[in-house]
Amino acid sequence: MAELRSEEEQLDVIKRWWKENGTSLIAGAVIAAAGVFGWHAWQNYQEGQSAAASARYQQLVTISAAPEQSAEQFQTAQRLVNEINDDYGSTLYAELALLIEARLAVDQSDLDAAREALERAVDGASHDYLQSLARLRLARVEIAQGNPEQAITLLDEPMADSLAAQRLDARGDAFAALGDTQGAREAWQQALAADEQNQSLYGIQFKLDDLGAEEATS
Repeated sequence: MAELRSEEEQLDVIKRWWKENGTSLIAGAVIAAAGVFGWHAWQNYQEGQSAAASARYQQLVTISAAPEQSAEQFQTAQRLVNEINDDYGSTLYAELALLIEARLAVDQSDLDAAREALERAVDGASHDYLQSLARLRLARVEIAQGNPEQAITLLDEPMADSLAAQRLDARGDAFAALGDTQGAREAWQQALAADEQNQSLYGIQFKLDDLGAEEATS
């Protein structure tokens, strides 16, 4: 059974997934917001924010883009997240900052902090894509913390169509953690089909092959 067998393995899985998908999904959040507002309106929105908010957010993005963060960088990032949410809590900067905060918390192996940031993001998101992305990442945290049932509940909620493949991949991981081989297989196969054109997911075929190999030896 392709099951996540230890807390350390689970943490490694979520860290690897976020490193592979984090940048592209955050970029997708910005693009989605631009689509909601209209490109010119989005530019005007950005220009309407204070220079301080923009500077803080750009600094936060720079820190989060580094492969690893020092303790000092992490503290700086946390301060920036707090400042953005305290001073510009009604802006898109604040919503995106919470997603980055969660990713940095995972890098620090602090899944409780990641959960808290993502729950805030789910509750406060003003756009469907951002809420869906936060919910997807929260499901990943639930799996890593040994709560696959809660992950499935989250993944059953409405989610942006553009995240369909990632959602199915996460469902497969949740079923695998529950020991549901058939459920995992079906979800991963559907994820491969959903991602056939984009080819943005990695490792699903390996997980399917692992299921087959373990069944053959059982």
